[in-house]
Amino acid sequence: MSVDVEVAPAAPRAGGRGTWSLSWHGLRTVTVLELRQRVRSTRWKTALVVWFLVVGLITLLTTGAFAILAGDEPSGEPFGGMVYSIVVGFVLFLGLLVAPTLSSGAINGDRNAGTLATLQVTLLSPAEIVLGKLAAAWIAALAFLVASIPFLAWALVGGGVSWLALLTTVLMLALVLGVVCAVGLGFSAVVGKTSGSAVLTYLTLGGVTAVLPIVFALLVPVTTSPQEVRVWDVEPGYTWEETEAPECEWQTHEVDVWHSERTWWLLAPNPFVVVADAQPLTGDPETLADDGNLLALLQYGVRYARTGETGEQDWCSYMVDSADSPVEPVRVTDQLVWPWGLGFDLLLGAAGVVVAVNRLRVPTAHLPQGTRVA
Repeated sequence: MSVDVEVAPAAPRAGGRGTWSLSWHGLRTVTVLELRQRVRSTRWKTALVVWFLVVGLITLLTTGAFAILAGDEPSGEPFGGMVYSIVVGFVLFLGLLVAPTLSSGAINGDRNAGTLATLQVTLLSPAEIVLGKLAAAWIAALAFLVASIPFLAWALVGGGVSWLALLTTVLMLALVLGVVCAVGLGFSAVVGKTSGSAVLTYLTLGGVTAVLPIVFALLVPVTTSPQEVRVWDVEPGYTWEETEAPECEWQTHEVDVWHSERTWWLLAPNPFVVVADAQPLTGDPETLADDGNLLALLQYGVRYARTGETGEQDWCSYMVDSADSPVEPVRVTDQLVWPWGLGFDLLLGAAGVVVAVNRLRVPTAHLPQGTRVA
């Protein structure tokens, strides 16, 4: 015997509020509740203190080491660029480790504790719940960043870096931490266990930070092709056994040319590339890279990859000291890379928010077996 079952459409939420309805009062309510729980947590306070001590120790050691090296050199070159880039890279590295723990258990943790349903049956919309939790996680992550600002400012004492660079660095680090929190929140809504959502968040960050550069390197053979290039080369037939210096002349050779301008975009989403490329440097990136500024080195490298090979090559001048090279040096593009990378990262974070909001819609049509409701 078959029975026809009529499924009634989902009733609208009280007050006519939809899934994406937003109000300042709702956002503030969820954010304050989340922040109060974090402030009461001993683990968060302990992690903040450990963060402060570790970043301070790294800053002290690097500053002391380069101050000693700078004192031994008569040139007196500013060492602030090197120290600053090391501290920035270390802060970003720690941020990528800490930020996922602040949001990857925000939703499934409350669901497992039976407190999420309490929020869902109120007048709060799913968007307010998700964005409120995201704001709380982001504020908690920014607390770690604020604790690092004194050491970033101290790194400027060595010279070679402007205060505008500090402002840009803090802004970019804050945006990257917000994206990481959003990605963790999205996995928290999809995965039932907090450990699973944390692992998926770390894997996503690892894919953007490490896997994409590896893919970029593995594609070098694919993006390398034979091409006829004008070469400033030694005259044909010269045996290097003659006493007279060889003559250099233009020749045409078929050489393998790497077209890195086709795959540079794989490097753009990397958080380290985003932070480094956004730096307003005080000089030529190539010169600063030679001085040991790691941020300048990374900025110059990724922009060089975007420029690609220019065509003519010099195979002779470095072998004949008296020969002047007619080949113009590669003019690295001044086109910015970080807007593309930051745009991709923001889309990734926005996808996490959209997934989380859709997973909190009520009534829920389907829940995985074993999911706790209340």
